[in-house]
Amino acid sequence: AEYIGMGATVPRRFLRQMALYEQVSGTEGTVVSFEKYVPKAPDCNNDGAYWMDVAVANSIPQVTLEMVARCLYLREFDIVRAYLDVVSDGENGSVSLLRGLVWPPKSATTETDICRATVQLERNIKSIKWLDPFALDLVLERYPFLGTRKAEIISAFGSLMHPIMAKVDSAVYTKANIHNFITERRYVGHAAEIAELFMDRFNPEAPMSDEMLKEKVNKITEDIDREVEDLTASILLKKMLDIIIHTKKTNLFMRNRYALGMRLDPKIMNAKNDGDAVGELPFGVFFVHGRRFDAFHVRFRDIARGGMRLVTPASSEQLAMEAARHYEECYGLAYAQQLKNKDIPEGGSKAVCLIDSVELSPDGKYFTMRKCVKAFADTLLDLIVDTNETQNCIVNHLSLPEVLYLGPDEQVIPDDINWIVQRAAMRGYQTPPAFMSSKPLSGINHKEFGVTSEGVNVYLQVALQNSGIDPKKQPFSVKITGGPDGDVAGNLIKIMFRDYGENVRIVGVADHSGCVEDPNGLDHDEMMRLVTESLSISHYDEHKLSGEGNFYGIEDDFGMRMRNTMHNRLEADAFIPAGGRPSTINMSNWKNFLKDDGTPSSRLIVEGANLFITEDARQSLFDEGGVVIVKDSSANKCGVITSSFEICAAMLLDEDEFLLNKDAIVSEVLVKLRELARLEAELLFREIPFHPGISLPQTSQLVSAAMNMAKDAIIAALDSMSLEERECFLPLFLGHLPPTMAELAHDRISDRVPTNYVKSAIASCLASKLVYKEGTQFITNLPKAILADTALKYLQKEKDIALLSQALADSNVPDSEKQEILELLKVGGVRISLDVHG
Repeated sequence: AEYIGMGATVPRRFLRQMALYEQVSGTEGTVVSFEKYVPKAPDCNNDGAYWMDVAVANSIPQVTLEMVARCLYLREFDIVRAYLDVVSDGENGSVSLLRGLVWPPKSATTETDICRATVQLERNIKSIKWLDPFALDLVLERYPFLGTRKAEIISAFGSLMHPIMAKVDSAVYTKANIHNFITERRYVGHAAEIAELFMDRFNPEAPMSDEMLKEKVNKITEDIDREVEDLTASILLKKMLDIIIHTKKTNLFMRNRYALGMRLDPKIMNAKNDGDAVGELPFGVFFVHGRRFDAFHVRFRDIARGGMRLVTPASSEQLAMEAARHYEECYGLAYAQQLKNKDIPEGGSKAVCLIDSVELSPDGKYFTMRKCVKAFADTLLDLIVDTNETQNCIVNHLSLPEVLYLGPDEQVIPDDINWIVQRAAMRGYQTPPAFMSSKPLSGINHKEFGVTSEGVNVYLQVALQNSGIDPKKQPFSVKITGGPDGDVAGNLIKIMFRDYGENVRIVGVADHSGCVEDPNGLDHDEMMRLVTESLSISHYDEHKLSGEGNFYGIEDDFGMRMRNTMHNRLEADAFIPAGGRPSTINMSNWKNFLKDDGTPSSRLIVEGANLFITEDARQSLFDEGGVVIVKDSSANKCGVITSSFEICAAMLLDEDEFLLNKDAIVSEVLVKLRELARLEAELLFREIPFHPGISLPQTSQLVSAAMNMAKDAIIAALDSMSLEERECFLPLFLGHLPPTMAELAHDRISDRVPTNYVKSAIASCLASKLVYKEGTQFITNLPKAILADTALKYLQKEKDIALLSQALADSNVPDSEKQEILELLKVGGVRISLDVHG
């Protein structure tokens, strides 16, 4: 009503604020405008004042008022009066509208001075919503001379150095210590100079050359050696210089950015400056620093996909621990994804957003999580979209454009997915629906269709069969971490009941709420009720337990201990970690999985959850307990395969077209998932005799390594071919797609799919065909010089053998001999015709 009244009495002001509202509506942005104050009557007291209008989306009104006031103080503006209103923005939240009458700084004596001062104030107000508390303290309390940009850079560099330097000495290089060292009064001048160097390097109006950068770095290094007595401070300041050298681009100068993002050369993540990487070096690393969060995105190939997870530690101590291992966790998850993604065009990637939600209320935590998701995703878009805005504001030291494919992981909700896709479209991303998978309508919801669990179940079945148990005919027992309300655990429970009926006996389930145990098996109907109603295990009806069953809640120490040890204590034929934090079983506790006699509580583990067991603990369980472990990169790969099919659908089909054919496509995807899972599961156990003494996780890595080796070689060969030559291999890609999708889009690939993606798709299809059919040694025994050529010839020889087999089938050769020859041709005909040995 108040705004309607204003529209009638002061239409110009109403329209002005309405225009500001519309600029930020549906976003997380901030807009600021100034106009000279024109009094209705002579007003000597305010002559020379300006009206300042600010619109801020989704900000707590009191915080908006406080932050703007602090910016005015920082820039030496005086405020005469102010008005603050909050207007609903529908599903997006609200918009705070602030209008104030302000005086420019007394030092601004000309129109040019005033214009410069208002531009600086506008930039500060836009950025301050997204500045972390440490940067705010630097610029508003301790060192106002820094300005918001330098303060933000120093804060970001400190946060980035933490997981790097914690590997050197976690006690010395805590995040608080790092920030204290580089902002100590004696050294903050050096930090400010380094921040200014970063600004100069990436200033789009006059970017600094490589030669000038080298000269400046050398000079600042000499100054540090001469003036900084403390060795730790010296190391950190030089590491800040190293960050600048290894930064390929940043969104620092984007006018409406939500956070500070950097595309890094992955070598910077080594604690030492010798360039020696521990493990495989990623293809690319993004780091994003914002208000209450830091985030990494790590990928191992140019074309890569992987989930985005939110980590929200419950205490300051846990937050510090997670921050120290933030990059290592992201790297490990991305590498596991790289191993897992062997069947699909995309390599492996992962994004981990670490959020400081300590001491926030549940509502405050939820609000903060949603804002961090938006800030992180929009910052990635700053660094990868190619628009007039990014071309004018971002200095790019990379030679090729970058494409990212994300997916949802822990604590990402459908609203996040929808916002990210819509934002990608708004920002000009080439294929917005492909930027984020699992869209509620036009995606394939992993939980709804149980895609990951379908694969886990196939690996479980094949592993049990190889241990002497046919789960379709014989009883067996399992224990599970992850609740009936979870994606992997809940769907696996449902699928096992579907496929094995009463043969499966679940003796224990543990999740975030507690655990239920019963050596006689949990009631199937009751478990299905929890799965259907998406309830945690704490809702299990205890009346359905046998006399030997127990429920343990987490309200007391005893219950917490019983929940945390369930996976070790209970005996079962198989243990399926389908939920839980990474490194739950590690080198400090793996022996707890063994019974007093040294035998394992379960001889089989199928890893439905990522990184539940550390690599060295896996090996120890195999060496000491003979435990057969189906590694996560194999067991739960079907989720990423589904997401890859979603990416293809987003590129090849219109949304209405996908929705019209969704039922058929989903059914075909499930068939392909089970097929791909079975191909690898059977290969893993088929490979065992060729690798005596090697654990199954190591065999799984051999399979992934062989496929990735072949894939990389084939991509290199395809790079040298013409478009017409490459199109001869498109049937491989079409055969990989669900049949309905291939039928609808077979003639759209060249127009809608990026060339690099097509090459990667052809290569992954051919590589997986070779390894699943011929085994890992066929690939690893081939000289690298002929690997790609052999792989490409394989297709033609396969066709030749098929024609030969058909001719033989139609011949008059006696049936007994015919069948024997046909089987020989099927098993080894192609390999023999290639005249190679593997």
